[in-house]
Amino acid sequence: MDILAQLITSFLATAAFGVIFNIPKESLIRCGLIGMGGWLIYYILNGYFGNAVLATLLATVFIAVLGQQMAKVYKTPVIIFTVAGIIPLVPGGLAYDSMRNIVENDYNLAIASAAKVLMLAGTIAFGLVFSEVINQIIKKVTAYRVKG
Repeated sequence: MDILAQLITSFLATAAFGVIFNIPKESLIRCGLIGMGGWLIYYILNGYFGNAVLATLLATVFIAVLGQQMAKVYKTPVIIFTVAGIIPLVPGGLAYDSMRNIVENDYNLAIASAAKVLMLAGTIAFGLVFSEVINQIIKKVTAYRVKG
C-alpha cells in the first residue's frame, strides 16, 4: 500500500509542476508517468541498497533517456519531459533542513546535510549528461542496424 501512495503522489507532484511550467496539456500525463517511473526506481533502489546517490543517478538516467525518446516520438522539446520528471528527485526538503540547521547554529549537522544535498544535486546533473551519452550510443546502434 505504501508503494501505491508513493506512485500516486509522485505522479501528482510531477503533473502539478508541469502545470506550473506551462507544459502542453497533452503532455501532462506523459510527464507525470515519467516522474512516477523515476520516483519508483529511486524508491525501490534506495530501500534496497540504502544509497540515495546511486538511486538518484539511476532514476535520473531513466528519466532523461525515456524523456529523450518520448520527445522524438511526440515531437516535443526534451526539456518538457526531463525537467518535470526530475522534480520528485530534487532534494528540496533536505536543503531546507540544511538551512534550518544553520539558523539554529547546529553547524555540524548543517554541513553534513548540505554535503548530501550537493551530492544529490550533482548526481542529478551528471545523470542528465550521462543520459545524453546513452542516447548517442542508441542512435549509433540503430543507424548501424539500418545500414548493415
